[in-house]
Amino acid sequence: MTQISILGCGWLGLPLAKALLENGFSVKGSTTSNEKLSVLENLGIQAFKIKLSETKIQGGIDSFLENSKILIIDVPPKLRGSEKDPSTTLRMTFVEKINNVIPFIEKSSIENVLFISSTSVYGEDNSMVTEETELNPDTESGKQLVQTEQLLQSNSNFKTTILRFGGLIGEDRHPIKFLAGRKNIENPNAPINLIHQEDCIGIILEILRQAQNDKLEWNETFNAVTPFHPSRKEYYTQKAVEFNLALPGFNVENSSFGKTISSSKIERDLGYSFSKLKL
Repeated sequence: MTQISILGCGWLGLPLAKALLENGFSVKGSTTSNEKLSVLENLGIQAFKIKLSETKIQGGIDSFLENSKILIIDVPPKLRGSEKDPSTTLRMTFVEKINNVIPFIEKSSIENVLFISSTSVYGEDNSMVTEETELNPDTESGKQLVQTEQLLQSNSNFKTTILRFGGLIGEDRHPIKFLAGRKNIENPNAPINLIHQEDCIGIILEILRQAQNDKLEWNETFNAVTPFHPSRKEYYTQKAVEFNLALPGFNVENSSFGKTISSSKIERDLGYSFSKLKL
């Protein structure tokens, strides 16, 4: 039985851990919360309280990695300051946190790392984006994700596959709940680039399955966005009606801009079919 360690059993990591157990994997999972330790244990996950900082790691990171062949890193950047305020200086906190984990990976049994990244590494323009598109992030979190990706993939002690998700949605999470009733929302004609939690998990399972069967090499990079790209105005207006929420208002006077993320590599190389085509 292959053992996998998941660093970050949050909104995506926890249901992913459950899916891995159902598919015959042994799973170790980390959380920063004492209360969540029992939740993980009750599901059959070996639970560890691990907290990353820029200077140290709190918790039993060695035991967390012990005897695992695969490490899934699903820790989103949480940065100090405000990205909207250019006068705020943001240190490379996320890069430093992951950099602190690397020596522990190097001396462990981990052979392969799956790093959950984001399509924010591409920035915003009006192009069709593939894995070959030049990285040009325009947010601090995007910049730190780029550096973290490079940090992991350049390490010869293990092989890292990068999985860049678009906006994450699920049964309990949808951006219309934050946009409902708002006015002057920018970029009404920009395309949406979202992916459902079910497909996030499905893609990860497919990567692991094909890698186990030697049909897929590690050190790959994939964009993962549902191939469904209506305009923001069209999509969020429709969703407001479906959820019986106040309609969002859009600023149609300014020009719209926004990338369209292609998931053709996932469909072609993994043979993956998205289960949630109508988000």
